[in-house]
Amino acid sequence: MQAVEIILVAFALSVDAFAVSLAAAASGRMNGPKSAFRLSFHFGLFQFIMPVIGWAAGATLAPLIASFDHWLAFVLLTVVGLRMLRSAQNPKGVCRGDDPSRGLALLTLSIAVSIDALAVGLSLAMLRIEIWSPSVVIGLIAAAMSWIGVSLGSKLHARLGRIAECVGGVILISIAVRIVVIHMAGS
Repeated sequence: MQAVEIILVAFALSVDAFAVSLAAAASGRMNGPKSAFRLSFHFGLFQFIMPVIGWAAGATLAPLIASFDHWLAFVLLTVVGLRMLRSAQNPKGVCRGDDPSRGLALLTLSIAVSIDALAVGLSLAMLRIEIWSPSVVIGLIAAAMSWIGVSLGSKLHARLGRIAECVGGVILISIAVRIVVIHMAGS
């Protein structure tokens, strides 16, 4: 696999991480540069690890996860999106919800945005392509795209407040629906 192909795959895999980062920051629940770093780091880390896991598992794992991977991503993103919408409906801004760059929310989002990377790792194993270089590139680009998403999302929140949080929740739910629709169309 050539460098240009690896970079294109990395950008394609980073689209969800970018959109989720944008939505998470637009929610107004992230607190400063540490939160931005945590989210970007974990999205990049999971995007790095998942292809390695997929590659290591080879063809054995593909049949086990293929039937439900899209549903897993759908549920995870929808739950977080619905929580953002519910939080935005709070008129006083009290109980704004958890910082998405911490705890279970961070783990949930990290898994949701990196499931496709697992499939890429499986594909690379089937093509007998060495995994380390592509995984590093995928992880670094995902982290960078996440950082950009957080930066833009923070600006949206500063300008639009709760409206941005609603938009963020709708974006997450839209990504979840898109994942299922694409999978169903391919079936």
